Amino acid sequence: MSDIPGFVHIREEGPREGFQIEPGPISTEDKIRLVDALSATGVKHIQIASFVNPRAVPGWHDAEAVIAGMKAAPGVDYTALWFNERGLQRALAYRDKLQVSGSLILCASDVFSRKNLNRSYEEHLAVLRQQTISLSLHDVPITRVGVMAAFGCNYSGDVAVEQALAAARDGIAIAAEAGHRIHEITLADSMGWTTPARTEKLVGAFRNAWPETTLILHLHDTRGMGVASAHAALKMGVTHFDSTVAGLGGCPFAGRPGATGNIASEELVLLCSEMGIETGIDLEALIEAGRLAEQIVGHPLPSTLLRAGSLDACRAAA
Repeated sequence: MSDIPGFVHIREEGPREGFQIEPGPISTEDKIRLVDALSATGVKHIQIASFVNPRAVPGWHDAEAVIAGMKAAPGVDYTALWFNERGLQRALAYRDKLQVSGSLILCASDVFSRKNLNRSYEEHLAVLRQQTISLSLHDVPITRVGVMAAFGCNYSGDVAVEQALAAARDGIAIAAEAGHRIHEITLADSMGWTTPARTEKLVGAFRNAWPETTLILHLHDTRGMGVASAHAALKMGVTHFDSTVAGLGGCPFAGRPGATGNIASEELVLLCSEMGIETGIDLEALIEAGRLAEQIVGHPLPSTLLRAGSLDACRAAA
């Protein structure tokens, strides 16, 4: 019996991921244009901004203005990213537009934790315990644990499966201490280390450890293995993925300037479609949103479909 799912949920993170790493400057109006275009594609979850220190991530100095200016579409969940109390307070101010839920994000690599979060793994655990207190005080449910560098690290090399499992266990335990139950675990290939075989191994280990918990894969295409790894995960029945329109984005702390970032949403939708998997997303509209993203940033983006078009468009013209 096949484990290939009938429906896959794709979480669009292009605005947040892309505008954090683009040199810019990119206007607030253009950021809003892209969010609104994505809202019309059938995507049901869009991460639109980062509430982070603008000195560290200047591309998101205008997070509040983008959220205030975008048009919230019915049936679409909009989220933002934050890592500290100040970021949480900024997100809570827009609870009328944003779905605010708690995520405990850890790094499977201590070196990457220091690079990305400016604190050691152990120091970050203490911060997460404080975050759970704050989230609970604001009645924000903690539903997800995320493991960054789950597949490997540009600074410390291969990440053992047990390291990724241990990071997830720590996050789940911290949530439980505050009375929260984790429903989702995100495995983030923050620096593009995964391959189909590595994906199968890690997904299998997490499935065995937490069979009732939804796995979300956040894959980067840094070394050209992103879509192939998504294919491997789909064959194992994974139903939730993060991706970015046109392949926008990448990690600014990965130590590889200019490297390709996330898998392109339209390539993932095409893959699903050709496998007979529904996504609820209009691929042609998504490709047009990708072309808009490319126009906004002013340089070519990684997605192959921006130039090749979809297979259905070719079939219709044949």
